Amino acid sequence: MKFTWFHLMPYRFLPEDFKEKYHSVWVDIPRDLYDPKVGHRLYNDYLDQLEYADAMGFDGLGVNEHHQNAYGLMPSPNIMAAALSRRTRNASLVVLGNSIALYNPPIRVAEEFAMLDVISGGRLVAGFPVGTSMDTNFCYGEIPATIREKYYEAHDLIIKAWTAKDVFSFNGKYTKLRYVNLWPRPLQQPHPPIWIPGGGSVETYDFCADHDYQYSFLSYFGYIAGKKVADGYWEVMAKKNKELNPYSLGFAQVVAVSETDEQAEKDYAPHMDYFYNRCLHV
Repeated sequence: MKFTWFHLMPYRFLPEDFKEKYHSVWVDIPRDLYDPKVGHRLYNDYLDQLEYADAMGFDGLGVNEHHQNAYGLMPSPNIMAAALSRRTRNASLVVLGNSIALYNPPIRVAEEFAMLDVISGGRLVAGFPVGTSMDTNFCYGEIPATIREKYYEAHDLIIKAWTAKDVFSFNGKYTKLRYVNLWPRPLQQPHPPIWIPGGGSVETYDFCADHDYQYSFLSYFGYIAGKKVADGYWEVMAKKNKELNPYSLGFAQVVAVSETDEQAEKDYAPHMDYFYNRCLHV
């Protein structure tokens, strides 16, 4: 088993009456609730924490992409990974990840991930999430009916850009490029390991199994619900005659720290109920 310190980088200093006055921390949260001076301190505190995790022996440092919210202050996780690449030495940089259907053209992801892999000495783990509806549909205006089709095409372009030996043209439905000639190339060959975060979509099960990618289940609802999702994934793997390698599955486990179990429950449970249940119904 390997352990990644996964950081959402939330904005923790919302007003005490936030839940009474506002319906969500996502998409339409008032901008005047954000103080850039506080944000400056938070970004640097959070980077310090991730650097400390590297020093303490964690196998990976996790960052991810979200937009227009107080829940995760990383519209560009690649910026955070770039900062960590020069300030850490051992842990993998687990970027979970870039929502590749949002990039136009998605070759940008191939380029930036290649840069991170080379700068870090081959420590990048490339994450390709489809993305939440709040990010992809509400914030970035993507059409729900075509988001996966765009995702699959972007994936194919990125992989070919990483692995092709010669310049090629790409004539997709959503992206058309006369010249694809990736500079720099990633250090890890044929390409960095790919992890696909998901919340239980069966399409993501199939995609991971078909491409031999790791399925990273983002479990925020406890191990009982998590086991049902994991069982479903392993069933798909078995039906496709794939090796049931334990490293084919990642599991996100939230850890709450407080003086007592009772205090942790008091502090943690309402917070998660508000952030995950109410935010998902914007």
